[in-house]
Amino acid sequence: MGQSEKTPKQIVAALDEYVIGQEKAKKAIAVALRNRYRRMQLSEDMQDEITPKNMLMIGPTGVGKTEIARRLAKIVQAPFIKVEATKFTEVGYVGRDVESMVRDLLDVAIEMERKTEYQKVRSEASRAADKRLVKLLVPGVKKQKQQNGNQFQNLMNMVNAMQAGQDPTQPDEQEEVTDQVRDQRLSVKEQLDRGLLESQDVTIEMDDPQQNMAMNNNMMGQMGIDLSATLGALTPKKKIQRTVTVKEAREVFIREESEKLVNAADLYHDAIKRAEDTGIIFIDEIDKIASTAQKNSGEVSREGVQRDILPIVEGSAISTKYGVINTDHILFIASGAFAESKPSDLIAELQGRLPIRVELDDLTQADFVRILTEPNNALVKQYMALIATDNIHTTFTKEAIEKIASIAYDVNHNTENIGARRLHTILEKLLEDILYEGPDMAMGDITITEQYVMDKIGNISADKDLSRYIL
Repeated sequence: MGQSEKTPKQIVAALDEYVIGQEKAKKAIAVALRNRYRRMQLSEDMQDEITPKNMLMIGPTGVGKTEIARRLAKIVQAPFIKVEATKFTEVGYVGRDVESMVRDLLDVAIEMERKTEYQKVRSEASRAADKRLVKLLVPGVKKQKQQNGNQFQNLMNMVNAMQAGQDPTQPDEQEEVTDQVRDQRLSVKEQLDRGLLESQDVTIEMDDPQQNMAMNNNMMGQMGIDLSATLGALTPKKKIQRTVTVKEAREVFIREESEKLVNAADLYHDAIKRAEDTGIIFIDEIDKIASTAQKNSGEVSREGVQRDILPIVEGSAISTKYGVINTDHILFIASGAFAESKPSDLIAELQGRLPIRVELDDLTQADFVRILTEPNNALVKQYMALIATDNIHTTFTKEAIEKIASIAYDVNHNTENIGARRLHTILEKLLEDILYEGPDMAMGDITITEQYVMDKIGNISADKDLSRYIL
């Protein structure tokens, strides 16, 4: 069964490995995901009619809203991005254009598609990379190429050299492969195949990643206009030299060779299709752009952002440098604490586009105990692994875990409620001395007991003014 074909129960079971509680939210999100798979099984006419069941998750900070969405995307292997609604401003104001969230999603889909396609051609690319490595480790005998008398041809050769990232002032050299070089290459090839040269240093030439980033991050690219091909023709590709191990050089060459073997146009087309059918955009802090009952000068801009987001959630065609992407079937999950506003403060049209409402529960003390110990790579397991790198074996007693959960719960209710994030703060303070002294201590075992917890953070948690600043 493919990842996208998981049943709702299987999706919830996978989420349970990382997120404690919030059964209602998990169930609703699993059904919404399964509905996407169900839609793909229908006729094309029916597919167009069925819109995704976008969701609004309501709950205080730190109860698992973002974690559920993030884990979900990994479980179903879907393109996923998280954006904060507060980053966007109304058109005409300073801030990010709301359409950029769709372009960011497409970038994620392209990278996922690229990994899939590159994996298919990896064996062929690996063979080509090894050939390049052999030539690099055993270069041929260089001999200078004679310039011909045709000045126009010489000029064109210089232009071609610039575009290839070579220095046009350097004489054009050719390699001659002698019998001695051929024998050496055979020997090196055999050593490469046996993995004997993996840690040997080699100097390679590669495209400058900073130049690629500058081209990708230009303003035109953010607006969906691709000037990289034009700029690439006008400016030569900048090459940089790096000294890396043979193992690292092979990966660089494999990527370059894979790029030659994969059709970029097909890759972009498939990535757009992947983003359109399976993409998930998580819009956090949507309550911060809701208009409250007391109007003030910022309200117009807040409502403007909602009106700018609306057509994207409704479904519109967005121009990107890879082609046009349609947002009709992208799944939007919005979330917010709604402490100072309520979902009905959002504009009616946007409310209508978020038909599934899920309220997440406040975390209880029992939830904190489970969060500390149950999930894959739970917090306590993470700290035990970190401390173990200094040859110290740490054990937490059951009573100590319960006391940590109790303190976290009390501090949340006596100060600001930040949910499960409070556990990070408490554990960091609790284990501060061990993390500091650990590297200089002799090997040994440490047991974290309830008394140890009380000694380290009991006084701080009891003092409301102190815990407000420290925990």
